Amino acid sequence: MNKQTSDTSSWYLVYTKPRSEQFAQENLQRQGFSTYLPLIRTSRRHQGKYVSKIEAMFPRYLFIQLNCTTDNWSSIRSTFGVSSIVRFGEFPLQVPIALIDSLQTNDDDNGIQLVSDRELQHGDSVCIIEGVLSGLEGIYESRTSTDRVTVLLNIAGQYTRVSMTRHNIQYA
Repeated sequence: MNKQTSDTSSWYLVYTKPRSEQFAQENLQRQGFSTYLPLIRTSRRHQGKYVSKIEAMFPRYLFIQLNCTTDNWSSIRSTFGVSSIVRFGEFPLQVPIALIDSLQTNDDDNGIQLVSDRELQHGDSVCIIEGVLSGLEGIYESRTSTDRVTVLLNIAGQYTRVSMTRHNIQYA
């Protein structure tokens, strides 16, 4: 991320090609543009195991700081990894500086967003998002290990305890 402060520059939104946010950012920075790509740590299933990955917080989008009077915008659209600048009609979408400031203050030392996952509490309503029970709602009961939880499901009018991986549920 390059930080640039100027009274005449504003932040705009760049729409990138699929999974090309970092590629587009590198190419824009090589051209001297100031960019910001908020990243987030996620957990994805890969070959039956959950692995931690760092991804763009807003897939296919990155922020760019441009000066309306001095910057040459024409090269942005032809930059490798970039699809277009986000527009409403004929005018580029200007992003509020407060949003950029808020995102940047939430970055850790590596530029990754600090997102606190609120721990589930006994009695919280949850929805199953993966597996054969996908779409059912239940009540969180407890964590049984680092990766497993117990959920109470109302099946045929009776609550049944079901053990599953914590990645299969989310708040309802």
